[in-house]
Amino acid sequence: MDALKQISDPITAEMDGYRQVFDSYLVHTNPLLNNVLSTIGSRKGKMMRPMLTLLSAKLVAGEVNQNAIYTAATFEFFHTASLIHDDIVDESDERRGQGSVNHSYGNQVAVLVGDYILANALLCAAKTGNTRLIEIVSIAAQNLSNGELLQLNNVNNQAISEEVYYDIIRDKTAALFAACAEAGAMAVISDEGLIRNMKTFGECVGMCFQIRDDIFDYHHDDGIGKPTGNDMQEGKLTLPLIHALLSTQNEEMMALALKVKAHRANQNEVDVLVDFTKRNGGIEYAVSEMNRYAGQAKGLLDGFPDSEVKQALCAYVDYVIERNL
Repeated sequence: MDALKQISDPITAEMDGYRQVFDSYLVHTNPLLNNVLSTIGSRKGKMMRPMLTLLSAKLVAGEVNQNAIYTAATFEFFHTASLIHDDIVDESDERRGQGSVNHSYGNQVAVLVGDYILANALLCAAKTGNTRLIEIVSIAAQNLSNGELLQLNNVNNQAISEEVYYDIIRDKTAALFAACAEAGAMAVISDEGLIRNMKTFGECVGMCFQIRDDIFDYHHDDGIGKPTGNDMQEGKLTLPLIHALLSTQNEEMMALALKVKAHRANQNEVDVLVDFTKRNGGIEYAVSEMNRYAGQAKGLLDGFPDSEVKQALCAYVDYVIERNL
């Protein structure tokens, strides 16, 4: 069975309800705004975050209510807005193989549409009547911004640290997965222990997701959608290289890594670091760390009786660590 189908099968009807809500917010009388919203609506990804929200709700309660559906839409709008704003900051020309909003319409339009999409997230959250959802969304927004700022500030830090790497990805990526799973459970139950359990599950999944993304950067594959060493070209040191550097203490490679952080490394130097990482166990170490988080995530499901939803969440974890995109 297709992995995504196995994940979504237990929530087919619920996902249909989610899509109806999400699409209803992508229509406007302003021709320019409507055009951009239509473009955004046509680029739906794999919907990993709405699926996580709805599966979390169904796992803990056995059913999904309308509040959970609005919660799923809340986080997908939030995620979409963050991607639009990220593309502006990163000066990205592409998103999912097509022109980014900022590339197609300019930064001014992109900023305003990102704000509009974020307002959609808040409107969906308001539909639930649960002020705690607003709190969860707000904390996630703070974490995402903090993670990106930590990453920017880390460029000026001469120290190379695995701990700092984890701090960055926990905030900039894992926090949103954690919020999705937490809020999905909160939409249907009041048991604080189960809600915390699902939040931790989401965080572990998010850590896997980012580590997997970072591993992609060390393998050339047109299907992955980014060239080898792209993160380093942006001044980012990720887990595979960090481990290779710290485990070998190779001074020449350390010097090259600092050039990367200072945005002074050329492509040949980046290629040298990619090869150094592969030869010194960086990829294997990152995979082992990713699998450790995956094991923690699945362990958090042990207390639930076997069901199609539980199996779907296990498949969700497997998909995150095995995906090619």
